[in-house]
Amino acid sequence: MALRPHRLRTLILAAAILVAGAGAPAFARDHDDARRAVEAGEIRPLADVLNAVKSKLPGDVVGVKLEREAGVWTYEFRVIDDKGRLFEIHVDAHSGEVEWTKEK
Repeated sequence: MALRPHRLRTLILAAAILVAGAGAPAFARDHDDARRAVEAGEIRPLADVLNAVKSKLPGDVVGVKLEREAGVWTYEFRVIDDKGRLFEIHVDAHSGEVEWTKEK
């Protein structure tokens, strides 16, 4: 299944945001930290987790952060639904389970 152009742009943007999170100590310092965590089985790959988010709340992913607090990895997504509403979705990066969703 081919990605539609706007979905591909969204995935590229999400990856760029993930890498850009290097400024704050709670975020994965760079793509190498995220890659090592995936390889060690600490977290699920971003593509797998995106599928879980899409099934919970369809829309366009406009932001992604990968955080590690107290040894627990969490993906934080910003999603805009088809009505233009912005949602924040927190996902356990190890299990891929959606922890909570909040409209912003």
